[in-house]
Amino acid sequence: MNQLLLALGAMFLQQTFIAIGRTLPAVIAPAIIADLLIDPAWIGVYFGLTAFAALVAQLGCGSFIVRYGALRMSQVALVMLAAGVALATLGTPLMLVLSAIVSGSGAAVSTPASSHLLGRCSPPAYLPLVFSIKQTAVPAGLLLAGALGPQLTEWMGWRGTMLLSAAACAVFVLMMQPLRKIFDTDRVPSRTFQLSDFRVTLTAVLATPGLRSLSFACLAFNGVQTVVTAYFVVYLTTIGYTPVAAGFVFSAAVALAVPGRIVWGWLGSGHVSPRLIMAGLSLGMAGSVAVFGFCSAGWPPLLVGLVAGVISATALSWHGIVLAETARAAPEGMRGAVTGGVLSFGQVGALSEPLLYSALLGLTGSYGLGFIVCGIPALLVGVTMLRQGKPAKS
Repeated sequence: MNQLLLALGAMFLQQTFIAIGRTLPAVIAPAIIADLLIDPAWIGVYFGLTAFAALVAQLGCGSFIVRYGALRMSQVALVMLAAGVALATLGTPLMLVLSAIVSGSGAAVSTPASSHLLGRCSPPAYLPLVFSIKQTAVPAGLLLAGALGPQLTEWMGWRGTMLLSAAACAVFVLMMQPLRKIFDTDRVPSRTFQLSDFRVTLTAVLATPGLRSLSFACLAFNGVQTVVTAYFVVYLTTIGYTPVAAGFVFSAAVALAVPGRIVWGWLGSGHVSPRLIMAGLSLGMAGSVAVFGFCSAGWPPLLVGLVAGVISATALSWHGIVLAETARAAPEGMRGAVTGGVLSFGQVGALSEPLLYSALLGLTGSYGLGFIVCGIPALLVGVTMLRQGKPAKS
């Protein structure tokens, strides 16, 4: 139990720093846009590039986790994220592209690595709860980024804020080093990366019905989450909110995802069918982002906050239940690789939906339309899961 708590604490903090670094470009986007004189639609392009890099990294990270250990790859993830965040501060188009690729690749490895480690330490019956607790680090990171990012940007500029985030990641890498001798005892130094690893991972996922359905759910869920994360703050600034006020609404709403993830994980640990929970989350996020798309300057802040809270409790709270079901259905010894495979489908959603949103924004000038359209895949997943009506099986 002590080892499980230590592993959970380490992975919680790892994912918190990852979430902060990944979210900062979105929550301080108004300052970046004003300084670099770029079109807001390019935010979607940036996050699309991070998703593409993450897709490749997650499909191929399984061998590296086995060879070097989950703890070591968690450190690598943080180092790459720090480097990517720092590159963005140079502000040129090439550096922004490199920033998206490097940070996206690094951050993508963090979840498969943590799933591999916690899958070894956790009793199977408690996987949904353990994974949900660990995944509350993501909304915790989003909350911190939303609350502190805009304020720090006013004090020290957006570049200083990004560099501070990179430095925090680097410091935590050093703090994790003593844990490697505890958690990387299962590594296999003889394991090598091969291009066939991509095919093996995809085959393992697509050939297993339970994993296949989880992959498509992850695609829809992660697409909605990425669009919300990328455009929430910018959207509110277009209807009269200041950047600081928009960041506060974002962080306040995201706070609901912390208890939300734990509740969904607890319910999924033997109380309610995980598939039924995921169906409810699908329909909830599709409906709430559609309503959010109709927000206007005349809406009371309380109503905007209420809609944002429902988005947070659904579109930002699905991870633990999906990851736990993935770990449960994965073949022994392949939790990290299979988690990466399922999450790679999520990156397809994270790649395509922001690009779709950017295209719609460029064509129509409407922020709201993009939210409505990008919720449709989640709606389809929810309807499909309700029709099937049975828990995912391997």
